[in-house]
Amino acid sequence: MKPIFRPATIVAAALIALGSLAACGSSTLPNQPVGTASAVTVLPVTVNPMATTGTKPGLTVTGAMAENNVDPHSKAAVPDRLQFDLTNTTTAPITGLEVYYTMKDTNSGKTESYYQKLEGLTLASGQKETVYFDNGTSPGHYPENKYSIYRNSTNPVVITIIAGASGYAPATATATKSAGTGEKVD
Repeated sequence: MKPIFRPATIVAAALIALGSLAACGSSTLPNQPVGTASAVTVLPVTVNPMATTGTKPGLTVTGAMAENNVDPHSKAAVPDRLQFDLTNTTTAPITGLEVYYTMKDTNSGKTESYYQKLEGLTLASGQKETVYFDNGTSPGHYPENKYSIYRNSTNPVVITIIAGASGYAPATATATKSAGTGEKVD
């Protein structure tokens, strides 16, 4: 005898399965950047792919640091990394954020540049958000090249940051690493 399945039973089972799958997904808070996997390979770029011709004011970069880092919420020391704050001073949300940064070894003159779309980050009006380049997977953390000049040069390194979004004037900042290497908690 063949088993007989009722259409309602099949639909109910499908809905339960879909609900279970949805519950397995991760969620982030609104306006929070999505973390990226640390397995991503980050390679230098030779040109800045950002359109830096926007003129609308409202995006700022502040608090750029590459050593002696502090968690902005707990105020505790954290391992050295490139981090900075992006702030939206307009009355509208800013989306499509991206960053281009160049590292320069001040003794040898060697440079490396990197580009990153800040996937998942929307800055609401008046919002300030800290961005980290440290291969972390939490919101606001983005990949970095662990073989970069920043991580491997024993000389001082200056990092020039350009942040942008379509139509907005680019925002810039600078962070400096003193002589030495290694990620450490200060």
